[in-house]
Amino acid sequence: MKFVKMIALAFALLVISQVPVSAQGPAAAGTAPVVKAPFSDLRELAVGLVIIGAAMGIGNLAKATVESMARQPEIAGQIQLTMIIAAALIEGATFFALIVIGFSR
Repeated sequence: MKFVKMIALAFALLVISQVPVSAQGPAAAGTAPVVKAPFSDLRELAVGLVIIGAAMGIGNLAKATVESMARQPEIAGQIQLTMIIAAALIEGATFFALIVIGFSR
């Protein structure tokens, strides 16, 4: 059910983000009007989805780490080290995705 709600929200944001493109005024005299293709300005939505995905991943990672440390306190140090490495990998993938989205023109 969460997935369906997230897809519906993404679709609603997609529709709302196209309103300013279709509501542009007339072009200045002597210049050709700029026509944008549909779905061409979705960078902001993509960045938001990347950030949301990374936040959900790190949140789930922290939740699982705390649960496992509560079950086995004697190896809490090893679990915490593994969590920090996994969180760093998630952040690295997030930064890579943001750079790819930012420079894709």
